[in-house]
Amino acid sequence: MRMKFLNTHVDNLTMSEAIVETDRLIRERKHSYVVTPNMDHIVLIEKDEMFKKIYDKADLILTDGMPLLWIAKMLGTPIKEKISGADFFPEMCRMAEKEGYKIYILGAAEGVAVKAAENLKSKYEGLQIVGTYSPPIGFEKDEDAVESIIDRINASCADILAVALGSPKGEKFIYRIRDRINASLSISIGATIDFEAGNVRRAPKWMSNIGLEWFYRITQDPARLTKRYWKDAVSIIPIMKKYGKKAK
Repeated sequence: MRMKFLNTHVDNLTMSEAIVETDRLIRERKHSYVVTPNMDHIVLIEKDEMFKKIYDKADLILTDGMPLLWIAKMLGTPIKEKISGADFFPEMCRMAEKEGYKIYILGAAEGVAVKAAENLKSKYEGLQIVGTYSPPIGFEKDEDAVESIIDRINASCADILAVALGSPKGEKFIYRIRDRINASLSISIGATIDFEAGNVRRAPKWMSNIGLEWFYRITQDPARLTKRYWKDAVSIIPIMKKYGKKAK
């Protein structure tokens, strides 16, 4: 069930319901894409018109982050479950293995996607990861490079495109090429590929469950993430005031 949430919408689903919906979208063959809003995305939607447009047209919107669940509860519109990309993508791989869907991974540092693919295929016997590619920095400004990537994806006959270019770059690239690729479903998975490759440690499950994954991530990369998370925490307050009143 899709519902209004702050400056966007979310599909209020459990993980199992989200996987069923993903399977349905793949079977429709309509170049669908998934987004996974967190606090950073909500803040960006408010000031980036293109990012807002991408969210407005998304086929599946899954809530990534306990803070958003807390906010939804405060506003009287509770969300069933946190569905982070790092949890959702492995479940998608499990479903792809069962249904015979093929996956292409685009992005991450050189060699990272290859290692992640190896690990995922070890976990899910029979999973078909039909290609990986780590494009050079700035590739998106070169139309020939973009066309080459589209050709790689289409030649692989992938059903699912998983993009690990960071946010909002990943979402914007998916939106840019969505009608030029044959893959039925695309998703921006950010750091998930680093987790699956084993070169970045994810927070323990208990920390994730109580909403402290952000704190764990700060301890892993304080120089980059402390400022970002603080900025998001401050910026979300006026957004809550603005759209919370409308919700009531």
